[in-house]
Amino acid sequence: MKGPSTSSADAPLPLSTPAGAALALRDTAAIRERAHQLLARARAGASEHFAVNDAALPHAAHTVAKLTRARFPDLKIPYHSRWRHFEAGNVDRAAQLNVLLGAVDTAERARAQIDLALVSVLLDAGAGADWGYHEGASAQRFSRSEGLGVASFHAFTAGLFSSDPQQPLRADAAGLAMLTTEHLAQAFQVREGNPLVGLEGRAGLLRRLGEVLAQQPEVFGQPARPGGLFDALLATDPTAMDAHDLLGLLLSTLSDIWPAQNAIDGVALGDCWRHPAVPGGGLTRGWMPFHKLSQWLTYSLLEPFEWAGVQVRGIERLTGLPEYRNGGLLIDAGVLRPLPPDHATRSWTAGDAFIVEWRALTVALLDEIAPLVRAELGVTADQLPLACVLEGGTWAAGRLLAQRLRGGAPPLNIASDGTVF
Repeated sequence: MKGPSTSSADAPLPLSTPAGAALALRDTAAIRERAHQLLARARAGASEHFAVNDAALPHAAHTVAKLTRARFPDLKIPYHSRWRHFEAGNVDRAAQLNVLLGAVDTAERARAQIDLALVSVLLDAGAGADWGYHEGASAQRFSRSEGLGVASFHAFTAGLFSSDPQQPLRADAAGLAMLTTEHLAQAFQVREGNPLVGLEGRAGLLRRLGEVLAQQPEVFGQPARPGGLFDALLATDPTAMDAHDLLGLLLSTLSDIWPAQNAIDGVALGDCWRHPAVPGGGLTRGWMPFHKLSQWLTYSLLEPFEWAGVQVRGIERLTGLPEYRNGGLLIDAGVLRPLPPDHATRSWTAGDAFIVEWRALTVALLDEIAPLVRAELGVTADQLPLACVLEGGTWAAGRLLAQRLRGGAPPLNIASDGTVF
């Protein structure tokens, strides 16, 4: 079922209704406001989950800035998006896709790129420390996010997500709906000794994606495919689009693919979780929204639009990504101190208030770290938007500290179903 409209022309829906509450919780302004409220609460010493050490913020920012300059000496930093993982091992797989696509028009090239990026992002959650992917052409082995990106790229180019053998370079509703866990396992080289965390959850997510695409031909076309977003977003103005409009469309049309436990009277909320200290009006009270995968998907779809000559506006409205690399940076750099004495050994779930608050504080503190990083690098917010600070950046610094301290493992043990972390 398609979610509430995100059109600004619609009359506001009251927060006392499930549809109105869900719509309000899909706005990044709500994410930021609630995250910063929880941060202020923690700074005041009212949190039972975290203490905040503001004195460690400058050092954390310095770590990020130093790594950013080492990785990008010219400070020409791309967005933090799935396309970076398609470059793993210094292989330009975007160029490989262009070669495979051949002489298609600009719009169809963008549709294929969107198909690939959307499916690949949905397959990207923590892979676990024991999984890896061997790429025959480059004779390289990749793990974690890079491995998932490379594996999904080859699954896509092999036609795993297409229902038409004559048109393998696409992901369509029928192909996704037919995807089996066994076929995904084969494509991702899963076997004894090479286990992938959340495999069944990933396959189920893509099957649900196929179902919701088919239900909304007005957005995704016929045959329904993620690439239909290109036409839907440019229907009014073929030259420009707003990043938040893309996020809003993703959240409203794909809401039913996410686990159903997060809902208000049957209206699915997705990556939105209960926390007793979160304020809010009406039915939004007590809900902390994140939409991490949807926001990272938005970041990952910006480049196909830009490569097609479309001007993308409003990127600054998107938030930082509350996942275990950015959140781990804050713990490992000493900005956040977990208060539960067993925080490092206990197994947590995404719905635990401790994890919800960790993610919220991550969103808020990324907003504070970003200007400190820019000041060290001598650049402006226009020159280095948050999407590029993440790539430069906070995500890489989080991984670096995790590698130094724990061999790459995150600071917290979170049971994952493959849809959040």
